Amino acid sequence: MADAPTGKVTFVGAGPGAADLLTFRAARAIAEADVVIWAASLVQAEVLEHAREDAEILDSAAMSLEDVVAVYRRAFEEGLKVARVHSGDPALWGGTQEQLDRCHRIGIATEVVPGVSAFSAVAALAERELTIPEVAQSVVLTRLGGGKTPMPPGEEVREFARHGTTMAIFLSAARSGQLVRELLEGGYPTETPVVVAYQATWPEELVVKCTVGTLEETVKEHKLWKHTLFLVGPALDAQGTRSHLYHPGHFHGYRKADPEARRALREQRAKS
Repeated sequence: MADAPTGKVTFVGAGPGAADLLTFRAARAIAEADVVIWAASLVQAEVLEHAREDAEILDSAAMSLEDVVAVYRRAFEEGLKVARVHSGDPALWGGTQEQLDRCHRIGIATEVVPGVSAFSAVAALAERELTIPEVAQSVVLTRLGGGKTPMPPGEEVREFARHGTTMAIFLSAARSGQLVRELLEGGYPTETPVVVAYQATWPEELVVKCTVGTLEETVKEHKLWKHTLFLVGPALDAQGTRSHLYHPGHFHGYRKADPEARRALREQRAKS
């Protein structure tokens, strides 16, 4: 009986740009790979410093899905390790599922290494928490409809905007006018704060604060049309609220509640 194939494809989340945002697991996967397929236009070249000198390096920008799958099939037949390096996190708009499905049909082993998503990187750059007590406790990750990929019914920006919570909007800078219209139609006031981030964590990054009412002119002023992410919602300038997590009246498995603070916290909850 022939030996079982030993090839493997590891889908690596390279983060939003900065090479030092790679996880240890991601760096190890690249270092162990016989073949590295990376998105040169979306991932900084420094990530390749983890690759072996004899590794085969392929730029996915010049490859179709069929070209990439051919590499996976060769890896299965020859027992090669492939690191498929994607920008951001592979779980979001990475085109990874169609690749995973084909890997499973081929029979090659797979692994997915999560990466830092652009929305969390932008929140860090803006030094904002996206979930503020009594203001916003949910985050919607979405994109504007009408582009290359149709949006399913009910997933338009205007529909999500009705929740009034924090939104992270990807892939929409080229149609900023439509974006503003849908945000307003969904119920966001014109003064709702917005963070606009271009090429987050890259050397040429740009992070600008504006409002829903000034979003379109801000995008046009800076001539942004790709590699731009928007954070929208009242949490982006909320102040003065306190989480119960570190309240002296809150208890958990590692800390007892102060009795008086506990009573005060209960009274506060009863009034709200």
